[in-house]
Amino acid sequence: MKIGLLDSGPFVFSGLRTLLGSLMLFVVIIATHRTIPLSRYKDILLLSLFNTLGSVGLIQYALVDASATRTAMLMFTYPFWTLLLAWPILDERIKGIQWFAIILAFSGLILMLRPHDLNGITTSNLTALAAAISWAIASILVKYILENRPMDLLVLTASQMAVGAIGLFAIAFFMNEQLPTITTRFTFALCATGFLSTGLGWLIWVYLLDKLNAGMTSMLTLLVPVIALATASWHLGETIHRDDTVGMILILVGLILLTYLGFKSRKKIINM
Repeated sequence: MKIGLLDSGPFVFSGLRTLLGSLMLFVVIIATHRTIPLSRYKDILLLSLFNTLGSVGLIQYALVDASATRTAMLMFTYPFWTLLLAWPILDERIKGIQWFAIILAFSGLILMLRPHDLNGITTSNLTALAAAISWAIASILVKYILENRPMDLLVLTASQMAVGAIGLFAIAFFMNEQLPTITTRFTFALCATGFLSTGLGWLIWVYLLDKLNAGMTSMLTLLVPVIALATASWHLGETIHRDDTVGMILILVGLILLTYLGFKSRKKIINM
């Protein structure tokens, strides 16, 4: 995403990547003879507002001035917003040792984030946090829709992405963003984010939300800032500090514990 900004404005790039992702999924929809329920346009519009416009658009905009590492860390405060929302809305309770695992992971994220060194509350920091909250709301919406008004996962994902892409292009137009410069690095960044992280990634994410607890599933995404930190250091030359290393270890330990508890709980239910 950061590399894509070298040759494109943020909302144009976001629109193109979500459009590519949705087109990939629509090919599968047509090939498998699925139908698109037009009567569900309200659900699709609402989800596209928070999932694509709010999450994808805002995080790309935050990357204009912020480092990839810092933006990823702020974006992935998202699991904690999800846990807060899932408790009253979906009645997903956090129990026993799960609290310890969550506190470990949260402590790791705080170490990586280094709130004492935010260089002031900049627009980019606030934008990334807004993206995180928007993604949390979208996750709760997906879970609520699938539990109360079931809809084909592939159709839901592709439709909201296509609608969101139109919204992103509209924002780019009103902000007078220029058309992207087509380079090798731009093409690579667009294909990687469009087909892999957007098309395939969002489909897997919605599938997981359908099968698993929303709060605990969101905690597993804390692996992303760990990966982002390593790849940003490798590709973009961003520095890894000691706090980052300790933070990554705490996050990984917390996630391993959460995964173990999840499998243990699932096995207990199956045996019953």
